Amino acid sequence: MPSTTDLAASAARALAACGATVPAGTSPVTSPITGGVIATVGRPDAAAVVTAIDDASAAFVTWRTTPAPVRGALVKHFGRLLEEHKADLAELVTLEVGKIRSEALGEIQEMIDVCDYAVGLSRSMAGRTLPSERPGHRLFETWHPRGVVAVISAFNFPAAVWAWNTAVALVCGDTVVWKPSETTPLTSLACSAILDRAIAETGSPDGVHRLVLAERDDAAALLDDPRVALVSATGSERMGREIAPRVASRFGETLLELGGNNAAVVAPSADLDLAVRGITFAAAGTAGQRCTTMRRLVVHESVVEDLLGRLVPVYEKLRIGDPTDADVLVGPLVNRAAFEKMQAAIAEAVADGGTLLVGGDRQPGDDGAYYVRPAIVRMPAQTDVVRRETFAPLLYVMTYTTLDEAIALHNDVPQGLSSSIFTLDQREAELFLSAAGSDCGIANVNIGTSGAEIGGAFGGEKTTGGGRESGSDAWRAYMRRATNTVNYSTELPLAQGVSFG
Repeated sequence: MPSTTDLAASAARALAACGATVPAGTSPVTSPITGGVIATVGRPDAAAVVTAIDDASAAFVTWRTTPAPVRGALVKHFGRLLEEHKADLAELVTLEVGKIRSEALGEIQEMIDVCDYAVGLSRSMAGRTLPSERPGHRLFETWHPRGVVAVISAFNFPAAVWAWNTAVALVCGDTVVWKPSETTPLTSLACSAILDRAIAETGSPDGVHRLVLAERDDAAALLDDPRVALVSATGSERMGREIAPRVASRFGETLLELGGNNAAVVAPSADLDLAVRGITFAAAGTAGQRCTTMRRLVVHESVVEDLLGRLVPVYEKLRIGDPTDADVLVGPLVNRAAFEKMQAAIAEAVADGGTLLVGGDRQPGDDGAYYVRPAIVRMPAQTDVVRRETFAPLLYVMTYTTLDEAIALHNDVPQGLSSSIFTLDQREAELFLSAAGSDCGIANVNIGTSGAEIGGAFGGEKTTGGGRESGSDAWRAYMRRATNTVNYSTELPLAQGVSFG
């Protein structure tokens, strides 16, 4: 296990390589690898947040009329710089979040991929021409930039989720103010420094992006300032319940990516070897700290014993420890609070009649670090604790008899982000994907619930918030629509045959 001093030196080296300057201050930055302090940073006050909005609002006046392909050139250059600093950024993600190296590199690759996607988008965002009922008239739609976009990101994906929003917002003609998680300021400083370099080297307006490392209360202007047209926030359901009505009270727009209590159905025909691999990564990867982590498993009663007979030994053999070690598959939880919530959830599940099959125990590590073996609890029913999201590697297993029963059980939670079914029966697969099936924003067949590609829209329903980011037509959230009518005739007919003469 590396020392905290070693981790601090690694962080300083990666920051310097990215051209980032750490603002002087006393706010500690801890690494979940050891629980020790690896840096200190300064936090801006509320006035600095307003200044950032001022800068972004002023830059928007120029940026909104900059041709979209020119805006795309900035994002293209940013993507190339990310390729250059992929290893440096991944190192910071590992140090601040505790992700294993492969997952940290994957997060930075996701940033690069969404930049490539956004560059293509800069030449393909299209309105529609519609049939007009009036002769000599053209009816069509145009899309325009919204304005300043506030991006509020969470600790578990400190770089990728910001890039999803920022790359697309920039090509749409918006400017961005970013408030990252207070847990991951170093990754944020490095990402912002690289984007600042791209802005300078492409001659883009200086204020198109601003980073504010403010604490929660000091960032209130991002929610309340009417110049912030869209607030894109990733975090807990509790956070969303606070943000949504506050922004709505001034008629601002929100894009919310909140909790996920994701489940997979395992049908009688499932390829169980495939299912075990998919379940293990989705449930134990990132130490269960993904919004798309698999938290519930709904298994047909005829195969549950066989599946658990394969799955439990895999969990027992998972390599847990220092995420900088190439042989490790599961790193630490982010902090003590996450560990305590996991322990409380296991205790509640057992009190509800559940049986702890494997895991849940703290693993060796420094006193301030919280490594835990991913847990599986078999439940007799879907109780309140199962319906709540516990942000840790905790998988509940329940059984079903009919597919209708499985789908009802699957949908009987407040959240609606990601879902999956393992089956070789086409009818079962199609039913799960139909309107009578999964009620989630993401529904998969024969893969797990996590690991979405950037080409599809990402997001979920119900208390997950209803937002969509990344691919498909998610770009529309960052723009406003206008319906246009052009009369190129010499007459003035009114719609619906109205006569006003």
